[in-house]
Amino acid sequence: MTGSDVSPSFRLVYAPGVMPGKWVRVWNERLPGVPLTLTQVPAAEAGDLLLNGDADAGLVRLPVDRQVLSAIPLYTERTVVVVPKDHLVTAVDEVAPEDLADEIVLHPLDDVLMWETLPGRPALERPATTADAVALVAAGIGVLVVPLSLARLHHRKDLTHRPLKEAPESGVALAWPEAATTDLVEDFIGIVRGRTVNSTRGRTQPRPSAQEKQEKPRRAAEKGGARRQQAAGRAGRGRRKGTGGTPKNPRRGKPRRGS
Repeated sequence: MTGSDVSPSFRLVYAPGVMPGKWVRVWNERLPGVPLTLTQVPAAEAGDLLLNGDADAGLVRLPVDRQVLSAIPLYTERTVVVVPKDHLVTAVDEVAPEDLADEIVLHPLDDVLMWETLPGRPALERPATTADAVALVAAGIGVLVVPLSLARLHHRKDLTHRPLKEAPESGVALAWPEAATTDLVEDFIGIVRGRTVNSTRGRTQPRPSAQEKQEKPRRAAEKGGARRQQAAGRAGRGRRKGTGGTPKNPRRGKPRRGS
């Protein structure tokens, strides 16, 4: 099988907690002949997969390396603290960092928040994953600070969450290798940005060939000549209807009243 025999496809990776479903539905409606493959990957691995050519684009957590990846920021998530349902902070609508001063705040190795100083007291060991940290919260060992989508992803009936003020937030972006901006990538950019199916923005327009460049002045001259002929024809018809090319004045030659 040659390269030209391979059907086109689009490979999209996404970080845990990111929900690509609405964009995937639009893709399937607009490009039913181009399958879209979805793969969830750890947030820290998405950039390497894109640069290695293992994916065409990704819904990733910011920041990304802008020297090698193009990125369109999509939204910023609110940060929440995950606690047991009977925890004291559930009595308030919003938590301040000082409210966690006496708490063990778990800091998983796959944390996506860029902390300068983590609130509360550190655990003896960092959990390997956010899922592990959630299990520790359920066991009453500490609390966990994460973006809202991750709190929802790892939801448990015995846990709840509250917004945390003055905490770093996680941004989500559409990213792809800067050197690999294909037509399919442009199609997905258009979908994410909400462009209509008839919009011409997004896709890279093909450059005209040398022959098209040579023919363009000739076509323009032909169009100009046709317009001049039409204008001359209209002028000729106007002269035949009038006298000497000037329309008749129906009021000329009538006597004035009272004269």
